[in-house]
Amino acid sequence: MTLPGGTVTFLFTDIEGSTRLLQELGEDYGQVVADHRRLLRDVFQAGEGREVDTQGDAFFYSFARARDAVRAAVEGQRKLAGHTWPGGAGVRVRMGLHTGEPTVGEEGYVGLDVVRAARICSAGHGGQILVSETTRALVGNDLPEGVSVRDLGRQHLKDIQHEHVYELSLDEGKREFPPLKVERKGRADAMAEEFGRRIEDYVHQQLEAALTGSGPANTTKLAKSGLGIAAGGLVVLVLCAAAIVAIVLLVKLAF
Repeated sequence: MTLPGGTVTFLFTDIEGSTRLLQELGEDYGQVVADHRRLLRDVFQAGEGREVDTQGDAFFYSFARARDAVRAAVEGQRKLAGHTWPGGAGVRVRMGLHTGEPTVGEEGYVGLDVVRAARICSAGHGGQILVSETTRALVGNDLPEGVSVRDLGRQHLKDIQHEHVYELSLDEGKREFPPLKVERKGRADAMAEEFGRRIEDYVHQQLEAALTGSGPANTTKLAKSGLGIAAGGLVVLVLCAAAIVAIVLLVKLAF
């Protein structure tokens, strides 16, 4: 099977709480996995998806078009939700999508785009569909019927750092999901944010003082030299801010 190259959209899926389901269902869990594979394979292949890999209760598919991948994910969730599972089990599957331009090697896709898609999937919860900013932009307003987009903001994903993540919400299955399972910010991120706040406060205060003439020193200078001194003061402030930003970057690299 030839995998699509160029710009492709990856779709990862994974059953939530598979270990718990295995403990509860015992031998019936094998039928759960079989039903899950059949339902998703039928939907994904009908949407022109290519199966890249499957491991246990997880799928990895690729699509030539982002819209096809999104439609497949939505239809897949609807098929899963409407299925009667062995033992009356509640089977929920998380899904994550990302669009990129990976390299196609002898063993399949190679590149960070694969990792990014997998991390987006891992951050979600059963029944949830998450997409990257790139996939969201390509799909635009061409969404399946009964689907809306929820902006979850920038998230700190493992090995990926920041990614703007969106949730595709199905109208018939409206529910509030817990916060995404993402990494907590490290010391460097916290320090950089604190420095950033200090820089903004400092520049704002100094800029206001330079323009309004508040403070004895600025009052005297403005009285003698007019706006020329104020303009020079602004240049100094910009240079100071640039120097402080450079220090912030060094701190982040150090940690």
